[in-house]
Amino acid sequence: MQNVTRLFDILPHYAESFKPKDDVLAGKDNGKWIKYSIAEYISHADNISYGLLKLGIRPGDNIATISGSRPEWNLVDMGIQQVGAIHVPIYPTISENDYKYILEHAEVKVIFVTGREIYRKIEHLVDGLKGLLGVFSFKETDGIKHLDELILFGKENAQLDKINEIKATIKPHDLATIIYTSGTTGNPKGVMLTHHNIISNIIAVQHIPPIGEEGRALSYLPLCHIYERMLVYLYQYLGISVYYAENPATVGENLREIKPDILSTVPRLLEKVYERIITSGRKLTGVKKMIFFWAVSVGSHYELDGAKGPYYELKLKIARKLVFSKWQEALGGNLKVIVSAGAALQPRLAHIFWAAGIPVLEGYGLTETSPVISVSSFEKNGVKFGTVGPIIKNTTVKIAADQEILCKGPGLMQGYYKEPTLTAAAIDSEGWFHTGDLGRIEPEGQLKITGRKKEIFKTSFGKYVSPEMVENIMKESAFIDALMVVGENQKFAAAIVVPDFVHLRSWCEIKGIPYSSNKEIIALERIQKRFHKEIHKYNRHLGATEQIKAFELLDTEWTVDSGELTATLKLRRKLIHERYKVNIEGLF
Repeated sequence: MQNVTRLFDILPHYAESFKPKDDVLAGKDNGKWIKYSIAEYISHADNISYGLLKLGIRPGDNIATISGSRPEWNLVDMGIQQVGAIHVPIYPTISENDYKYILEHAEVKVIFVTGREIYRKIEHLVDGLKGLLGVFSFKETDGIKHLDELILFGKENAQLDKINEIKATIKPHDLATIIYTSGTTGNPKGVMLTHHNIISNIIAVQHIPPIGEEGRALSYLPLCHIYERMLVYLYQYLGISVYYAENPATVGENLREIKPDILSTVPRLLEKVYERIITSGRKLTGVKKMIFFWAVSVGSHYELDGAKGPYYELKLKIARKLVFSKWQEALGGNLKVIVSAGAALQPRLAHIFWAAGIPVLEGYGLTETSPVISVSSFEKNGVKFGTVGPIIKNTTVKIAADQEILCKGPGLMQGYYKEPTLTAAAIDSEGWFHTGDLGRIEPEGQLKITGRKKEIFKTSFGKYVSPEMVENIMKESAFIDALMVVGENQKFAAAIVVPDFVHLRSWCEIKGIPYSSNKEIIALERIQKRFHKEIHKYNRHLGATEQIKAFELLDTEWTVDSGELTATLKLRRKLIHERYKVNIEGLF
């Protein structure tokens, strides 16, 4: 069996270890699933390698991809690595300034884009990029060559001996990729990850998926993020077929269509799924509605391993048969596990999805750690609601005196590209990586995240407040979509709040409250009182200095496109502070 020590070793490993099938990778184009066998995958990757060599690419050159997730991304990824080049994946919706910075900072030699929509964002930058050898697209795009042309060019200039010669020189600790993290301030930082960094993560979590080569995974998160990228490598390492959703909006449809066994996600999707289910439940009448919300109530009290006793387990069995089985069908009817990371999952959602027979495993990590530091599993003490699971076996974590999470392990990055000062600030003299996150280790060994170190602020009374911790507790409310806690150097903590307008509109309809716009809804006295009630309810879980004493409702949602959220759905606090400066000042 092929020994996997470099990422491109996954291809011969797949060919040698698993039965042939036509859907190693699959993506939908013009309403039809386009599938790739392992032989086709290897052939395309090889021809891309030959084409890149003929273009003049040499080991150590940087090559960028700017694309959504699709099979071509994987073909190009392996083609790049086989010639010893460095893959620089770039998020498709970053700002023009970030595109310019990354493309110039990384000195990219070739760029791959999805198509016209992305190419127009960088077209005016291309002529200014020194040493650029070509731009290729995955879709037909005027003015640039199609990927098929590079594949044909490679096929006509095949150099198998040369590729094998280069591959033989590539070592596990050689650089494989530079991933630029968006961050919330300043220029993006290029995280340098080796083959060994990422493979160590794959090996550490390979026991978690409860499926083998018969399984299917649905992927919709960006492959330019190490979270989804590592998981897709893992799926290939285990022989699991990877189907790419057409786009985030079609995830529900694609789930029902391909009936996957595993889905990786961020909490926001699970929140949206739950909201849609609850909204549909409110439209029921009579006994059906009563049974639906009885089941939801039963699910909200779920605990693992039958901890609630036999009477509860009987009620759960009935709830699953009458209600939760329909939830499973809505998600394809075959999900064995959902993996959630990128942000904190509300414990209420974890309870109810597990109750519905849909296990959700939470994980935690950073781009700098390839990414997993801890993750839940099906092993003993592998899951504890409100935590991100046990530390993975090849990684060491310690909690510093100020509660910051520090870690060491084979997944730890080489450093930040061309930024030795930033690297030294992140990894101390003893080799500990400072995550910037605060946490604690639970008695059973799970890691619990409690906030962000640099986001902690002091009130004017000298009391510390961890805004992220407060925000996560407040977002337990079905009425709240997002909020940002403020109050540095003020007498108390306050918040600007984005209501969950889907839930709020549904609630208004049931209560017979007329409205014509978001702005009108949040101005209603009854709505203001309802939010006061919600804030008061969750304040009871907080210390006196952490409680929200004042808040303002906003009439617009926060999104990646509107700028308030990063690509990984974290708050851009500085931008929000500037954009809502008047609102924030009015709270005090």
